[in-house]
Amino acid sequence: MGEDLIRYDLMVQDALRGVVRKVLLDAAEKGLPGEHHFFVSFRTKAPGVKVSSRLVERHPEEMTIVLQHQFWDLNVTTTHLEVGLSFGGIPEKLVIPFEAITSFWDPSVDFGLKFELATADAADNDATNEATQSIENVEPVMKLPASVETKDNSAEPIATNTSEPQSGAEIVSLSAFRKKP
Repeated sequence: MGEDLIRYDLMVQDALRGVVRKVLLDAAEKGLPGEHHFFVSFRTKAPGVKVSSRLVERHPEEMTIVLQHQFWDLNVTTTHLEVGLSFGGIPEKLVIPFEAITSFWDPSVDFGLKFELATADAADNDATNEATQSIENVEPVMKLPASVETKDNSAEPIATNTSEPQSGAEIVSLSAFRKKP
């Protein structure tokens, strides 16, 4: 097989990040429809990520946020999302570039995406080029184990873009649903 100089794998991931961007933009503008809610995992130290040092200490590599009942001020741009969440009763604003997202999952319809992260260094790209020749690194569906649950699974209307922080946001470690070797 020939060398992929076009990098289809990166184009597919960019397109799928566009799906995440569109879904979050709709949620920011209209609220979450029906039972939809999202688990968004991201690298805490990726360029452009803004989270408190307290959260980075607890989650030095990756963390997962849940956008369901207890978030506010969701703002989506072409490059990132901003959202207010409460961690241990302390309200925080997070800024997450789409490039930092490692996975997105909507358990209400069992739809998920897992992203392979692009490296900024050209030498790293050469080293990983062979491993990313196919789109196998994009998993269209992934499931969380039963041990990971949200606090409130009621069918009440979902509040979005509220002006006051609400406590009780869930943090789920990405390692909870990674495939073990």
